[in-house]
Amino acid sequence: METAAPKKYTFKDFASDQEVRWCPGCDDYVILRAMQKALPEIGVKKEDVVFISGIGCSSRFPYYMDTYGMHSIHGRAPAIATGVKLANPQLSVWVITGDGDSMAIGGNHLIHILRRNINLNMILFNNEIYGLTKGQFSPTSLVGQKTKSSPHGNTQPPFSTGELALGARARFFARVGGNTPKEMTDLFIAAESFKGTSLIEVMQNCPIFNDGCFSHFTDRKVREDQQLFVEHGKPMIFGKDRDKGLVLNGLQLEVVTLGENGITQEDILVHDAKAQDTILHQMLVRLSYPLVTGIIRSFDDVTLEEREDALTEQVKANSNFTKVNDLFFSGETYEVK
Repeated sequence: METAAPKKYTFKDFASDQEVRWCPGCDDYVILRAMQKALPEIGVKKEDVVFISGIGCSSRFPYYMDTYGMHSIHGRAPAIATGVKLANPQLSVWVITGDGDSMAIGGNHLIHILRRNINLNMILFNNEIYGLTKGQFSPTSLVGQKTKSSPHGNTQPPFSTGELALGARARFFARVGGNTPKEMTDLFIAAESFKGTSLIEVMQNCPIFNDGCFSHFTDRKVREDQQLFVEHGKPMIFGKDRDKGLVLNGLQLEVVTLGENGITQEDILVHDAKAQDTILHQMLVRLSYPLVTGIIRSFDDVTLEEREDALTEQVKANSNFTKVNDLFFSGETYEVK
């Protein structure tokens, strides 16, 4: 008997019947559509997809996806997603979070899910503000930024998502502008194919409480000259005329112009996303010009599930018990006096 061919989905198959309620002009709409376009390309069945979110504007995401999902507790989405993945390893599990949800109340959960390397995906919406609670400063807000909770200017230095992730031993870290849907879709597909925890930071605009927070990098008029979209194994070249590149000058990255001072493409540093050492990746996430986007790190490593499975097999092999009754009838284990 022939088996039926797997269903070929379109983005409409992953759109729920719920009214999407984000502010007009918010990049969350772009992220949602990019995900709905990515999932059909990934090839996973709808009933095998789960979205887990915390609290925030981004965390409405599960309502708008026609998949399984859970709108969970503030900052605790990684913990709940861990339980979901360990209970059913066949599921495609996605954590949807914001900069406040993940790096303030959820900071502890973020660093531990990254170091454990569980085989799931995280999309971090970063707009450098608390949007749902109406404009307080967040862990990524800039020093001096005036908000509802810092009317005279924020005094707290911001987290760098990339540096925090790499410090927590993230094996996969990517970054993308919130107004680049094609690149975003490609990154979502790459994240799902990666074995381990993938973290994608989306630099998204909040038109109400922090409008233009990334426009100096993401505006279409300047994007090509201000961003470097890296790809593994390719020279790190950028610019509207593709005439700028990165070289290593001592212990620092330096921007050079092709054709000046004898600089050729052969002199440009080639991106190595798969290196185990994070030195290059740390240098890339720290750059402000150009802002580095794309897959900055993608290092294959053992996952938590593989470690747990190996330990379970080792314990079973060394155990005198093969079933529960063997344990129950193995003799006295304690005395009550």
